[in-house]
Amino acid sequence: MQVDVLLGLQWGDEGKGKIVDVLASRYQIVARFQGGPNAGHTLVIGGKKFVLHTIPSGIFREHLINLIGNGVVLDPVTLEKEITQLTTAGISVQNRLLLSRKAHLILPTHRYLDAASEAAKGSSKIGSTLKGIGPTYMDKTGRNGIRTGDIHLAGFDQRYQTLKKKHLHLISLFPEIEFNLAEEEERWMASLDALRQIPQVDGEYYLHDALQSGKRVLAEGAQGSLLDIDFGTYPFVTSSNTITAGVCTGLGIAPQRIGEVYGVTKAYCTRVGSGPFPTELHDEAGDYLRKVGHEFGSTTGRPRRCGWVDLPLLKYSIMLNGVTQLVVTKIDVMNAMSEIQAATAYRYEGKRHTNVPYDLNLVSVEPEWHAFAGWEQELASCTKFEDLPQPCRSFIHYLEEFLHVPVTMVSTGPERESLIERERVSASA
Repeated sequence: MQVDVLLGLQWGDEGKGKIVDVLASRYQIVARFQGGPNAGHTLVIGGKKFVLHTIPSGIFREHLINLIGNGVVLDPVTLEKEITQLTTAGISVQNRLLLSRKAHLILPTHRYLDAASEAAKGSSKIGSTLKGIGPTYMDKTGRNGIRTGDIHLAGFDQRYQTLKKKHLHLISLFPEIEFNLAEEEERWMASLDALRQIPQVDGEYYLHDALQSGKRVLAEGAQGSLLDIDFGTYPFVTSSNTITAGVCTGLGIAPQRIGEVYGVTKAYCTRVGSGPFPTELHDEAGDYLRKVGHEFGSTTGRPRRCGWVDLPLLKYSIMLNGVTQLVVTKIDVMNAMSEIQAATAYRYEGKRHTNVPYDLNLVSVEPEWHAFAGWEQELASCTKFEDLPQPCRSFIHYLEEFLHVPVTMVSTGPERESLIERERVSASA
C-alpha cells in the first residue's frame, strides 16, 4: 500500500479540510504531517461550521483513525478546546485520535517569545499567527525541544523549567509586551491532563504496520506550498516543510511509499499577512472576492488579501509536490463576475519569464494576463462536470492544459455535498 497526500498549492486557506473530509471515506487513517495550530481547516457539515487547528479533518468519519504526526507542533490548550468542541457536537474522538510521541510541544513561553519577537520587528513583521510555531520549531532543530512522549517521563517538570528559563532570557532581550505568563502557564499545565488521555504511538512504526496490513492512509498537509520554509516566498513563510517531501519526515514514510498527490488550489488566490503577491487586486474585484468568499483567516480572523489565480506559481508548486490530481475550490465565489483573469507569465528586468524568480520580495514583477468570460450563474444545481456552464468548463480546461495536471475535483460550495468529481479519484491500492 501507498500513502496518498493532500496539500495546498498556494499560501494556505485553499479549502483542504473539506476535501480531506470528502476523501476520507476511502481511507482507514488520516495523518497530519506538519504545522501546528496556525492551521485552520474549516468544514461545514450538516449546516454546522467546524474549524480544526490540530486534529486531522478525517475525525468526522466514524470509521477513521486520525494520527497527529511527529512533524506537527502541538499546543495542549488548543487541542483540548478542539476535543471539547467536537465532543459537544456529538463527534466521538475517543479511540479514534492518536498522537505521535515525537511531536513537539508548544509551551506558553514559545507563544510569549513569538509575540515579543514579532512586535520588535515593527514594519518588518512577517505576519506570524503568534501561536508559538516558529520558536517551537527553532527549539526542535536546536535540540532543546520537549516532545509529547516526555510528559509521561520522570524529570518532565525539570525539563520544562529549564526550557522556560531559556525562553525568559531571550524574551528579556526584546522590548516589553503584555503577556500574562502565570495565567497562560496555569491553563497549559491543566491541559496536560487531557493530553495524557490521548493514546500515544511511535507514528513511524504504526503507519508502517498499517500499510503492511493493507490499510489505506491519507496524509493531510497544513498551510500551503508557497509557505514552505525552503521553497516558499521566504522569509514570509511558515517554519515547516509544507510540500510532499514533508510527509516523509513528518510521518516517517519512505519516499517510494508516496502514491497520489492531490493538490488543492482556489480558483483565485488569497494570502494572509505580509509577503509578495504578484496578482493581488486592490480594486472592486478584490473586495468582491473577499466579501463573497468570506476571506477572513480561520485562525487569526484577519482579512485575506485577494487576487486572480497565479499560474506560474501554481506550476511551481505542482513541480515541487509531484501533483497527480488537481482540486479546484471556491469556483462558485466567481459566479456573478462577468470576466475572470489568470496570470500566465511575469515581466521583469525587461524580459518575459515563466519561472518564479529567486526572491519575489526583491523583484517587481508585472503579470501577463489571460482573460476568461464569466459564467454569471449559480452552480449549486451542478452535480457533474457536464452540468457546469460552458465558460466555467473552459476555465477548468485551460488550467489543465497550462498546468499539465488533470482537474479531478471541483468544489462548488462549502458543504460536503457541493463537490463535482471526475475520473481518476481513488485511494491507492
